[in-house]
Amino acid sequence: MAAKQKNLSSFDDRSMPEAYGMRIGVVVANWNKEITGALLEGTVRTLEKQGIDREDIIIQWVPGSFELPQAAAIMIDAMLVDAVICLGCVIQGETRHFEFISQAVARGCMNLAISTLTPVIFGVLTTDTYEQALERAGGKHGNKGDEAAVAAIQMVQMQNQIFPEPEDPDEPFL
Repeated sequence: MAAKQKNLSSFDDRSMPEAYGMRIGVVVANWNKEITGALLEGTVRTLEKQGIDREDIIIQWVPGSFELPQAAAIMIDAMLVDAVICLGCVIQGETRHFEFISQAVARGCMNLAISTLTPVIFGVLTTDTYEQALERAGGKHGNKGDEAAVAAIQMVQMQNQIFPEPEDPDEPFL
């Protein structure tokens, strides 16, 4: 319950790995655009603050959160990206639609990350109310977009440590 009063997005950028040269894809749901736009602002701000050039942040908008995993798959397949961040917002309504969408998007992102070995970051808010979403998109609980950017950088860094680039690009990597 202590998290209710805390900015969940705070991090020490001095402890962050270098992000220079990383290329990050960001897919953003148009549904609840006020929220997802704020998430995108936080994501881009944090990526740039950590050294990623704006031209190395590739942004694609999609109709809703359900389309995020497919758009991420297309981005991974068509572009050379080190990671993809999926940003969306699903707010509880009076039907079970919320559950189906939230679970499908989470599972789709996870399956894509596992099958492609490309970090796919779940930056999708799943809240009970619009007000809760605002609190997590730059409000009193921080910005989930910041958290998604940090997770992407950390996952790419971890992957680069495990699978370093060969010093000679013409030499096969074994």
